Amino acid sequence: MQNSKRTNVLLWTVQALLALFFGLASGAPKLFLPPEMLALPIPLSDSFLKFIGVAEVLGALGLILPGVLRIQTGVTPLAAAGLALVAACATVYQLMAGQPESAVFATVIGLIAAFVAYGRWRLAPLRESSRRAVLAAP
Repeated sequence: MQNSKRTNVLLWTVQALLALFFGLASGAPKLFLPPEMLALPIPLSDSFLKFIGVAEVLGALGLILPGVLRIQTGVTPLAAAGLALVAACATVYQLMAGQPESAVFATVIGLIAAFVAYGRWRLAPLRESSRRAVLAAP
């Protein structure tokens, strides 16, 4: 019991940090700043940058909201897996741009997101609201 509680606390902590990173530090600038203000070693189209920003912000919300609201909690591991995929793509982008130190950072972020995906899928899945389960019972 104690181990699963620690795992749950660890996962919530990591989820919150990932959500802050993807939502505020990575996704929001892509959505709200003009492309020329972003330090992009390889230029990307405006629409593609907006797409990435939306994916990151929605992924960040998917890490937190289902667990807090206890609705559709199966979205959390999917959001974490999606963010791991975004980070893997960022790793490739950084390697193509000749920035191996940024590629290492993106890889680490991707591995952390993959840990959250696995943790919320297998180790400590989030539970739906019991009130919702009672309403859905036949």
